Amino acid sequence: MPSLLVLASVLALQSQQLTATELSLGAAGVMAHRTFAGAEWGLARRASGESRVALALAGGTIASRPTARAQVTLQLLVNPAARSGPGFYAGVGGAFMARRGSPGQAFLAVLLGVERAPGRRQGWYTELGFAGGVRAAAGWRMRSFPKWWP
Repeated sequence: MPSLLVLASVLALQSQQLTATELSLGAAGVMAHRTFAGAEWGLARRASGESRVALALAGGTIASRPTARAQVTLQLLVNPAARSGPGFYAGVGGAFMARRGSPGQAFLAVLLGVERAPGRRQGWYTELGFAGGVRAAAGWRMRSFPKWWP
């Protein structure tokens, strides 16, 4: 009988979705006709075990003029609960860039990324993709998991 209780507890934990809220800080750059370089702040929510919605806001410069960028992507996580080794993901969404004196521009955004141990509380990340040019980003990501997650 005790073994049935242990089995039931394990199955109950496995059936729960691994949700998480994530905050990231880093640098981003876009190489295009005019190159953007700046600092990036991100907020993401894992609504289910294998996907997340991510918002990245960046402030920087293009040709020495202040520029702001925003990007929203839906990302598919290949191994979201990995507690060691890298985690891979891909995303698609949209990006917007604005700078004073110029009209804003919108772009399709696609990316591939790798992060350290997506099942841990924090770790580095790097991304490469397209969003108005070749976009690269890297930084540190912190995660908040449910209380039941070890």
